[in-house]
Amino acid sequence: MAFPENRPRRLRANPLIRAMVRETHLRTENLIHPMFVTDGQGVRNPVSSMPEVFQLSIDEALKEVEEVAGLAIPMVNLFGVPGKKDLTGEIGCAEDGLIPRAIRAIKKAFPQVLVMTDVCLCDWLTHGHCGLVRGDVVLNDETLDVLSRMAVAHARAGVDMVSPSDMMDGRIGAIRSALDHAGFGHTPIMAYSAKFASGFYGPFREAAQSTPQFGDRSGYQMDPANGREALKEVLLDVAESADIVMVKPALAYLDIIWRVRREVNIPVAAYNVSGEYAMLWAAHQNGWMDLDRTMMESLTAIKRAGADMILTYFARRAARLLNQR
Repeated sequence: MAFPENRPRRLRANPLIRAMVRETHLRTENLIHPMFVTDGQGVRNPVSSMPEVFQLSIDEALKEVEEVAGLAIPMVNLFGVPGKKDLTGEIGCAEDGLIPRAIRAIKKAFPQVLVMTDVCLCDWLTHGHCGLVRGDVVLNDETLDVLSRMAVAHARAGVDMVSPSDMMDGRIGAIRSALDHAGFGHTPIMAYSAKFASGFYGPFREAAQSTPQFGDRSGYQMDPANGREALKEVLLDVAESADIVMVKPALAYLDIIWRVRREVNIPVAAYNVSGEYAMLWAAHQNGWMDLDRTMMESLTAIKRAGADMILTYFARRAARLLNQR
């Protein structure tokens, strides 16, 4: 039956009916709030390319987690911005280091908030690459032991989930084995499974102070042109016992989220990355687009593509709108 009998607008005229027939629902429990934690006291350094985002000392981070808890956002994700770096990653593995201290402080003050941590070496190595380096070669197998020890240090501090973002081959299996042998078989892993060598990471590198000092990350992050390879990476991580797989970035890779969602029967996460965040803010600041409207439209698109959860710098702003509704 066609027009005039068939009129889709009948279900659009009333806001209550629109809500009843809405296919995709974005909720606060779908959101993860990323945070950049640094050394010191009373530190709240603004990230120039990311409005409302700061490098925070642990005491200041606790204030932000309090807001997160009040908004019913279930999880924060911690990235380290250490004052000292080295060539071995040992600073990032220290059980009394920056991230373990932040985990303990947050879990003590806000036990109801889940804490996830980034497991990668780019924040901790002086050259900014995600793995150990010999000459100008990023070493894969030698990096796995360091990543595993970092994950165990976070687990001993009380982390609820670890999230390896390095894209070294075999790191999910290595970390899973290390956690299990250390008595943390209950600690889940959210794997950055399909992480692309994207141009949308620029603002993050300012926030995390992790810009590579030579070359780029195309040798271990994925070619943005490849979709089948993304599924291969995802399935390898599932085989190595990843509990959640992630696609990063999100908006330019909605097709990948869609394909991954249909390929696996475990939860799928997506990272609404710094460049995607900065683009909407820049358009808003220039008067070109409404920030809240485009933010919610973008997050809904990520959810509609198949993401069960979204790591986004918009988490607090989106949660405020969702709670009002």
